[in-house]
Amino acid sequence: MMKNKTEIAENAAKIAKTYEVDYGCCPQCVLAAVKETVPNNKITDELIKASHGLSGGGGLTGIGLCGSLVGGLMVLGSKRGRDRDKFNKGKFIGNFSTCNQLTQEFEKKFGGLTCQDLQQKFTGKTYDMWQAKEYKEFSDNRGDQCAETAEFVTQWVVEHS
Repeated sequence: MMKNKTEIAENAAKIAKTYEVDYGCCPQCVLAAVKETVPNNKITDELIKASHGLSGGGGLTGIGLCGSLVGGLMVLGSKRGRDRDKFNKGKFIGNFSTCNQLTQEFEKKFGGLTCQDLQQKFTGKTYDMWQAKEYKEFSDNRGDQCAETAEFVTQWVVEHS
């Protein structure tokens, strides 16, 4: 029996949250959950692998976008983005518009966009994730909040793509 989009989105979101809690690397969790649940998706194992370095604001720097958000943007781009052979066909503004909507909804829900923004919101401070002690402190203090970003993004992209 074919599930409807809402059921698929809820299932994908649950998987993304579980993956983030169990394995970390939020962009990979979002992409993997979509790959495993959404029929006819464009997510490949190579795309999931390529997203690995985008976790923690990019290379665990904290300064870039939340990895869950990046994973969601990659999902949208894989479906709606511009193919290489269409570079000369325009900007494909429809994909930018949908990505902008996701970004705005994410910021409204979580109060920030960057990994450091969310660290501050979730724990009251930012961390140097290259310092083992600080990374552990962040991990202990954030609870499931990072997993909730993966859950939210995954549900949103499945419902809107």
